[in-house]
Amino acid sequence: MKEDLVREIVIGKGVNVELSDDGKLKVKGARGEVFRTFTNPKVSLKVQADKMVLFSSKATKREKRVISTYVSHIKNMVKGVVENHLYRLKICSGHFPMSVSVSGEELIIKNFMGESVPRKVKLISGVAVKVDGSEIIVSSADKEAAGQTAASIEQLCRITNRDRRIFQDGCYITFKAGKAVI
Repeated sequence: MKEDLVREIVIGKGVNVELSDDGKLKVKGARGEVFRTFTNPKVSLKVQADKMVLFSSKATKREKRVISTYVSHIKNMVKGVVENHLYRLKICSGHFPMSVSVSGEELIIKNFMGESVPRKVKLISGVAVKVDGSEIIVSSADKEAAGQTAASIEQLCRITNRDRRIFQDGCYITFKAGKAVI
């Protein structure tokens, strides 16, 4: 049965939300700002004083799914500008002592598996990466940018043509934004 669907998201204090005519949503807070485009012809977004309203007239299953997805994205955006999304990676070096450093917009891993050429990954803008002993901390207001940066660092140390039970060297995600990974 098709019926009108209205979902409201409460925006906390200290968060500024702007919606342009072409569907670009800008969320600004103490920890930064995040942009995202929401375009669906059957779903409309409105910004009111302290809440955001998503509306669909005679919503089908598809529109209900789209609205639920939009709600999750908007909540992640609001949470990110209030407190950054955090990822932690563990540096494991069993065979060769590797050194990890951040230089400008690059993360550099030297002496990985005894290689003479350092491995490098370009960091996404707006993401802060810090090396703290045997741990890499990735934080950003944008959850997708932080997650992609952590995944790129993990993939940088991917080992091929070796027995993974023996060669466990690399950088591995141990904590994702909101949940532990073990």
